[in-house]
Amino acid sequence: MERTYDVAAYIWPAYTGREPRTHIFWPEKGGEWETVRKATAKFEGHNWPRKPLWGYVDEADPYVMEMQINAATDHGVNVFIYDWYWFDKRPFLEQCLNDGFLKARNNDKMKFYLMWANHDANVTWDIRNSGDSTVIWEGKQDRAEFERICRRLIEKYFKLPNYYTIDDKPVFMIYDLSNLMDGLGGVQATREALDWFREQAVLAGLPGLHLQCTLWGEDAVNVSGVDGERNFTQKDVVAQLGFDSGSHYQYVHFANIKRPYAEIMPDVEAEWARIDREYSIPFFPHISVGWDNNPRFRQTLDYLTTGNTPDEIRRACELAKQYADAHPERPPLITVNSWNEWTETSYLQPDTLYGYGYLEAFRDVFVKQ
Repeated sequence: MERTYDVAAYIWPAYTGREPRTHIFWPEKGGEWETVRKATAKFEGHNWPRKPLWGYVDEADPYVMEMQINAATDHGVNVFIYDWYWFDKRPFLEQCLNDGFLKARNNDKMKFYLMWANHDANVTWDIRNSGDSTVIWEGKQDRAEFERICRRLIEKYFKLPNYYTIDDKPVFMIYDLSNLMDGLGGVQATREALDWFREQAVLAGLPGLHLQCTLWGEDAVNVSGVDGERNFTQKDVVAQLGFDSGSHYQYVHFANIKRPYAEIMPDVEAEWARIDREYSIPFFPHISVGWDNNPRFRQTLDYLTTGNTPDEIRRACELAKQYADAHPERPPLITVNSWNEWTETSYLQPDTLYGYGYLEAFRDVFVKQ
């Protein structure tokens, strides 16, 4: 029997003006579409500006998300991973999930889960201050605040019928292990907090909790402008904290992406193989569509991926599928960056450059013909 795959695309939930705290970054009150609309070519041959074929839509509108759910599932993307934030003792940017996806009448066609994007928030999102690393809100949380977060996640999301599970356990991904440990007080204290989180899930009537970590390279550095510095050996800490699985968020976190896409992929495959050798947890393969965060900066950045055509993305899909098939004992989960990271130039949504080309690449590989 032909295998089906859980193709899970990350969602950056900032394409709405309904979160008041984003108005300091995007004063026109339409979310980060403001940055996309104003993007320009930085050098000869630069393939910006681009425009979304669906328009600058409000992704906290359930009617918009009904359309996007249909488009995603028609092309083999059947899971959304929402970047989820908690800053200054309250949630941030939940509107696209709560008001958009979860109120869409067809959301039973898709699963979703959350990735806690617990990095610091600085002014990089505001192009007027690009290059300034001043922190506005810290991503690290102490134990008391961590417990508030966990209780809210269990009560509000984990029991929903379309929340994505592995072995019937809701999957929760954590982005920044360094910030997690810094806030909770080190490796041992973090392990105790995560164990408490699992216990609370069981007490709430769930079979347990599947904790997933975002993996970086062992010596990763910050090139995105929003990520923090890394100061620990990841493979040792992941085991000590008891994570159940791992995947990537972006190729830029572990590979040299300043070259053609086809030259990056052998290093991606080598990283998958290294993780299999050196880590004790299951790994799920990842596809990044590209990298170019020039739209977020006034200055010109030359650290970007070229040649990431739909044909190259199709080949990346085939490699991820082959990896998943070579590990039949694991769930057939493949993560994707991303559904809509426009200002990092890594998205599946149709645009004026390639049309539906990226989505069609996924359809060709993951949808039964």
